[in-house]
Amino acid sequence: MKIFLKRVKQQLCLLLILSILQSAYTQNALLEFGKAKSWNAVISGNEEKTSNIKWMDVNTGEDTWSLQNGMLVCKGLPIGVMRSEKQFENFIMHIEWMHMEAGGNSGVFVWSSARPGEGRLPDGVEVQMLELDWVKLNKRNGVTPPIAYVHGELFGVGGVTTTPDNPRGERSKSIENLCKGRGEWNTYDVVCVDGVIKLSVNGKFVNGIAHASQKKGYLCLEAEGALIHFRNLQIIELPPGVTTAGQTAPLFNDTDK
Repeated sequence: MKIFLKRVKQQLCLLLILSILQSAYTQNALLEFGKAKSWNAVISGNEEKTSNIKWMDVNTGEDTWSLQNGMLVCKGLPIGVMRSEKQFENFIMHIEWMHMEAGGNSGVFVWSSARPGEGRLPDGVEVQMLELDWVKLNKRNGVTPPIAYVHGELFGVGGVTTTPDNPRGERSKSIENLCKGRGEWNTYDVVCVDGVIKLSVNGKFVNGIAHASQKKGYLCLEAEGALIHFRNLQIIELPPGVTTAGQTAPLFNDTDK
Protein backbone atom coordinates (compact mmCIF):
# COMPACT_ATOMS: atom_id res chain seq x y z
CA MET A 1 0.00 0.00 0.00
CA LYS A 2 2.82 2.42 0.85
CA ILE A 3 4.45 1.75 -2.54
CA PHE A 4 1.10 2.35 -4.27
CA LEU A 5 0.53 5.64 -2.43
CA LYS A 6 4.08 6.74 -3.24
CA ARG A 7 3.47 6.12 -6.95
CA VAL A 8 0.17 8.02 -6.82
CA LYS A 9 1.92 10.98 -5.20
CA GLN A 10 4.63 10.91 -7.86
CA GLN A 11 2.03 10.90 -10.63
CA LEU A 12 0.13 13.78 -9.02
CA CYS A 13 3.35 15.77 -8.70
CA LEU A 14 4.11 15.14 -12.37
CA LEU A 15 0.63 16.32 -13.39
CA LEU A 16 1.06 19.43 -11.24
CA ILE A 17 4.40 20.23 -12.89
CA LEU A 18 2.92 19.78 -16.36
CA SER A 19 0.01 22.03 -15.40
CA ILE A 20 2.40 24.73 -14.19
CA LEU A 21 4.46 24.52 -17.38
CA GLN A 22 1.29 24.75 -19.45
CA SER A 23 0.06 27.81 -17.56
CA ALA A 24 3.46 29.47 -17.88
CA TYR A 25 2.61 30.07 -21.52
CA THR A 26 -1.11 30.71 -21.24
CA GLN A 27 -2.19 31.72 -24.72
CA ASN A 28 -4.86 34.35 -24.60
CA ALA A 29 -6.82 35.42 -27.67
CA LEU A 30 -5.04 38.52 -28.89
CA LEU A 31 -6.35 39.76 -32.24
CA GLU A 32 -7.55 38.88 -35.73
CA PHE A 33 -5.21 39.48 -38.65
CA GLY A 34 -5.40 38.07 -42.15
CA LYS A 35 -7.92 36.01 -44.10
CA ALA A 36 -8.10 32.27 -44.78
CA LYS A 37 -10.17 30.31 -47.25
CA SER A 38 -10.22 26.78 -48.58
CA TRP A 39 -9.18 25.72 -52.07
CA ASN A 40 -12.78 24.70 -52.73
CA ALA A 41 -13.94 28.21 -51.83
CA VAL A 42 -11.44 29.66 -54.30
CA ILE A 43 -12.59 27.35 -57.09
CA SER A 44 -16.29 27.98 -56.43
CA GLY A 45 -15.80 31.73 -55.91
CA ASN A 46 -17.60 31.53 -52.58
CA GLU A 47 -16.28 34.54 -50.66
CA GLU A 48 -18.67 33.83 -47.78
CA LYS A 49 -16.38 30.99 -46.72
CA THR A 50 -13.49 33.37 -46.05
CA SER A 51 -12.63 33.55 -42.34
CA ASN A 52 -10.52 35.83 -40.19
CA ILE A 53 -7.32 34.33 -38.80
CA LYS A 54 -7.26 34.51 -35.02
CA TRP A 55 -3.95 34.85 -33.15
CA MET A 56 -3.04 33.83 -29.63
CA ASP A 57 -0.27 35.38 -27.59
CA VAL A 58 2.37 32.85 -26.56
CA ASN A 59 5.16 34.66 -24.72
CA THR A 60 5.22 38.30 -25.81
CA GLY A 61 3.58 41.29 -24.11
CA GLU A 62 0.15 42.91 -24.18
CA ASP A 63 1.45 45.83 -26.25
CA THR A 64 3.86 43.88 -28.49
CA TRP A 65 1.27 43.55 -31.26
CA SER A 66 -1.34 46.04 -32.43
CA LEU A 67 -3.56 46.73 -35.43
CA GLN A 68 -3.08 50.17 -37.00
CA ASN A 69 -4.63 51.35 -40.27
CA GLY A 70 -5.04 47.81 -41.56
CA MET A 71 -1.49 46.82 -40.63
CA LEU A 72 -0.21 44.54 -37.91
CA VAL A 73 2.50 46.39 -36.01
CA CYS A 74 5.05 44.44 -33.96
CA LYS A 75 7.20 46.40 -31.50
CA GLY A 76 9.72 43.54 -31.36
CA LEU A 77 9.91 43.13 -27.59
CA PRO A 78 9.79 41.03 -25.58
CA ILE A 79 11.27 38.44 -27.90
CA GLY A 80 8.78 35.68 -28.62
CA VAL A 81 5.85 34.76 -30.85
CA MET A 82 2.12 34.76 -31.25
CA ARG A 83 0.49 31.79 -32.94
CA SER A 84 -2.49 31.05 -35.13
CA GLU A 85 -5.50 29.66 -33.30
CA LYS A 86 -5.58 26.60 -35.55
CA GLN A 87 -3.02 24.40 -37.24
CA PHE A 88 -2.31 24.39 -40.97
CA GLU A 89 -1.00 21.55 -43.12
CA ASN A 90 -0.98 22.25 -46.87
CA PHE A 91 -1.48 25.89 -47.83
CA ILE A 92 -0.40 28.93 -49.81
CA MET A 93 0.45 32.01 -47.76
CA HIS A 94 0.76 35.58 -49.02
CA ILE A 95 2.22 38.12 -46.59
CA GLU A 96 3.73 41.58 -46.94
CA TRP A 97 6.25 42.94 -44.43
CA MET A 98 8.36 46.04 -43.86
CA HIS A 99 11.17 46.55 -41.36
CA MET A 100 11.32 49.98 -39.75
CA GLU A 101 14.79 49.69 -38.17
CA ALA A 102 18.22 48.96 -39.62
CA GLY A 103 19.17 45.34 -39.08
CA GLY A 104 15.71 44.30 -37.93
CA ASN A 105 14.99 40.60 -37.41
CA SER A 106 11.70 38.72 -37.69
CA GLY A 107 10.06 35.85 -39.53
CA VAL A 108 7.20 33.39 -39.78
CA PHE A 109 7.41 29.87 -38.35
CA VAL A 110 5.33 27.30 -40.23
CA TRP A 111 4.37 23.81 -39.03
CA SER A 112 5.26 24.83 -35.47
CA SER A 113 4.23 23.51 -32.06
CA ALA A 114 4.27 27.15 -30.84
CA ARG A 115 6.00 26.02 -27.64
CA PRO A 116 8.92 28.30 -26.78
CA GLY A 117 12.31 26.66 -26.58
CA GLU A 118 15.80 27.98 -26.12
CA GLY A 119 15.92 31.68 -26.94
CA ARG A 120 12.12 32.01 -26.39
CA LEU A 121 11.35 30.84 -29.94
CA PRO A 122 9.49 27.67 -31.04
CA ASP A 123 10.21 24.81 -33.41
CA GLY A 124 9.07 24.56 -37.02
CA VAL A 125 10.45 25.85 -40.31
CA GLU A 126 11.39 29.52 -40.21
CA VAL A 127 10.73 31.74 -43.19
CA GLN A 128 13.17 34.47 -42.25
CA MET A 129 12.64 38.22 -42.61
CA LEU A 130 15.81 40.24 -42.04
CA GLU A 131 16.51 43.90 -42.83
CA LEU A 132 19.40 44.31 -45.27
CA ASP A 133 21.74 46.07 -42.79
CA TRP A 134 21.65 43.02 -40.50
CA VAL A 135 24.84 41.63 -42.06
CA LYS A 136 26.69 44.90 -41.49
CA LEU A 137 25.59 45.11 -37.87
CA ASN A 138 26.34 41.48 -36.98
CA LYS A 139 29.94 40.95 -37.98
CA ARG A 140 31.67 38.01 -36.32
CA ASN A 141 35.34 38.43 -35.57
CA GLY A 142 35.37 41.27 -38.07
CA VAL A 143 33.85 39.13 -40.82
CA THR A 144 30.58 40.19 -42.46
CA PRO A 145 28.07 37.30 -42.72
CA PRO A 146 27.00 36.17 -46.21
CA ILE A 147 24.50 38.49 -47.89
CA ALA A 148 22.22 35.46 -48.32
CA TYR A 149 21.29 35.85 -44.64
CA VAL A 150 18.99 38.76 -45.46
CA HIS A 151 17.19 37.57 -48.59
CA GLY A 152 14.74 34.96 -47.34
CA GLU A 153 16.49 31.96 -45.86
CA LEU A 154 14.52 28.82 -44.94
CA PHE A 155 15.57 26.42 -42.19
CA GLY A 156 14.29 24.00 -39.61
CA VAL A 157 14.56 24.93 -35.93
CA GLY A 158 13.88 23.27 -32.58
CA GLY A 159 14.63 19.77 -33.85
CA VAL A 160 12.67 20.06 -37.11
CA THR A 161 14.88 18.93 -40.00
CA THR A 162 14.68 19.79 -43.70
CA THR A 163 16.59 19.22 -46.93
CA PRO A 164 17.63 22.61 -48.39
CA ASP A 165 17.23 23.33 -52.10
CA ASN A 166 20.19 25.72 -52.06
CA PRO A 167 22.35 24.67 -49.11
CA ARG A 168 24.20 27.07 -46.89
CA GLY A 169 24.99 24.58 -44.19
CA GLU A 170 21.64 23.24 -42.95
CA ARG A 171 19.86 26.34 -44.22
CA SER A 172 18.56 27.06 -47.69
CA LYS A 173 19.52 30.41 -49.22
CA SER A 174 17.76 32.30 -52.00
CA ILE A 175 19.42 32.00 -55.39
CA GLU A 176 18.74 35.69 -56.08
CA ASN A 177 18.87 38.64 -53.66
CA LEU A 178 15.48 40.34 -54.01
CA CYS A 179 14.56 41.69 -50.56
CA LYS A 180 14.19 45.44 -50.02
CA GLY A 181 15.50 47.48 -47.09
CA ARG A 182 13.82 49.31 -44.23
CA GLY A 183 10.85 51.48 -45.07
CA GLU A 184 10.00 49.39 -48.15
CA TRP A 185 7.38 46.68 -48.42
CA ASN A 186 8.45 43.12 -49.24
CA THR A 187 6.11 40.40 -50.49
CA TYR A 188 6.46 36.72 -49.65
CA ASP A 189 4.37 34.04 -51.33
CA VAL A 190 4.97 30.75 -49.54
CA VAL A 191 3.72 27.40 -50.84
CA CYS A 192 3.73 24.69 -48.16
CA VAL A 193 2.74 21.19 -49.30
CA ASP A 194 3.61 17.76 -47.88
CA GLY A 195 6.84 18.84 -46.16
CA VAL A 196 7.95 20.97 -49.12
CA ILE A 197 8.18 24.78 -49.01
CA LYS A 198 8.74 27.08 -51.98
CA LEU A 199 9.35 30.79 -51.36
CA SER A 200 8.71 33.64 -53.77
CA VAL A 201 10.36 36.95 -52.82
CA ASN A 202 8.86 40.06 -54.42
CA GLY A 203 7.37 38.15 -57.32
CA LYS A 204 9.94 35.43 -58.03
CA PHE A 205 10.45 31.93 -56.63
CA VAL A 206 14.02 31.82 -55.35
CA ASN A 207 14.18 29.38 -52.44
CA GLY A 208 12.84 26.11 -51.09
CA ILE A 209 13.22 23.15 -48.76
CA ALA A 210 11.93 19.58 -48.81
CA HIS A 211 11.43 16.63 -46.45
CA ALA A 212 10.43 18.67 -43.41
CA SER A 213 10.19 16.26 -40.49
CA GLN A 214 7.15 18.18 -39.20
CA LYS A 215 4.57 19.16 -41.81
CA LYS A 216 1.46 20.20 -39.91
CA GLY A 217 1.31 22.78 -37.14
CA TYR A 218 0.69 26.36 -36.14
CA LEU A 219 1.83 29.54 -37.83
CA CYS A 220 3.87 31.82 -35.57
CA LEU A 221 4.72 35.46 -36.15
CA GLU A 222 7.99 36.47 -34.53
CA ALA A 223 8.97 39.44 -32.40
CA GLU A 224 12.75 39.59 -32.25
CA GLY A 225 13.84 42.98 -31.02
CA ALA A 226 12.88 45.38 -33.82
CA LEU A 227 9.83 47.27 -35.08
CA ILE A 228 8.22 45.60 -38.11
CA HIS A 229 4.93 46.05 -39.96
CA PHE A 230 2.85 43.32 -41.62
CA ARG A 231 -0.12 43.59 -43.96
CA ASN A 232 -2.30 41.66 -46.41
CA LEU A 233 -1.92 38.18 -44.92
CA GLN A 234 -3.93 35.72 -46.98
CA ILE A 235 -3.98 31.94 -46.74
CA ILE A 236 -5.48 29.41 -49.10
CA GLU A 237 -5.84 26.02 -47.43
CA LEU A 238 -5.17 23.11 -49.77
CA PRO A 239 -6.45 19.53 -49.40
CA PRO A 240 -4.75 17.48 -46.66
CA GLY A 241 -2.17 14.83 -47.36
CA VAL A 242 -0.94 11.67 -45.70
CA THR A 243 0.55 13.08 -42.52
CA THR A 244 1.27 10.86 -39.53
CA ALA A 245 0.96 11.82 -35.87
CA GLY A 246 4.76 11.90 -35.70
CA GLN A 247 4.82 14.51 -38.48
CA THR A 248 2.23 16.71 -36.76
CA ALA A 249 2.99 19.27 -34.09
CA PRO A 250 1.12 18.53 -30.85
CA LEU A 251 -1.95 20.62 -30.12
CA PHE A 252 -1.29 23.32 -27.58
CA ASN A 253 -4.80 23.12 -26.12
CA ASP A 254 -7.46 20.44 -26.32
CA THR A 255 -9.81 23.00 -27.90
CA ASP A 256 -7.43 23.71 -30.81
CA LYS A 257 -8.00 22.24 -34.26
